[in-house]
Amino acid sequence: MIRAQPITASAFAPFGEVVESGCATPILINEGKCQRFTDLITLDIVDGTAGLSLFDAELRELPYACTLMERHPLGSQCFVPMQDSRFLVIVAPDADGVPGTPQAFVAGSGQCVNIARNTWHGVLCPISGSGLFAVIDRIGEGPNLQEVTLDHPVVVTV
Repeated sequence: MIRAQPITASAFAPFGEVVESGCATPILINEGKCQRFTDLITLDIVDGTAGLSLFDAELRELPYACTLMERHPLGSQCFVPMQDSRFLVIVAPDADGVPGTPQAFVAGSGQCVNIARNTWHGVLCPISGSGLFAVIDRIGEGPNLQEVTLDHPVVVTV
C-alpha cells in the first residue's frame, strides 16, 4: 500500500508539472479585475496538434486499487478540474518499458497537473467533488497509448 502525499511542484517534477495560480506572477487584465497567469505548462507534442477534450470520470473510493497504468509517448497530458475536486495522481518512472515503483499524490482545489510525455500514470481518479475535467493533450494519428495491467494492484490511501 502506498500513501498519497499532497502534490507539490518539486515532488512532482520528475513526472511533469503542477499548475496553480500562485506559481507565477500574474498580469492584470480586464480593467484590473482579472489576474492572468500566463504560459504555465510545456506542451510536449510529437507529430500532432494540441486539443482540448472533456473527461467525465466516476468518483473513486479510498483505498483505491490501481490496476492499470498507461503512458503517452507522443504527447504530454494536462488535467484541469472543471469544478472543485480532489484527485489522485499515480505516476511511475519507466523500468525497461514497464512502470517502475509508483508514487501517488493528491491534487486539490485550484491545482491541475501536466503529466510529461512518456510518463507512466494511473487513470483519471477523482476522489471528491466532481469528475469533470478539461484535458489538453495530443490529437493525431499514431500509437500514443501504451497500457499495462498490473500483476498486483497498487493500493493507494491518503
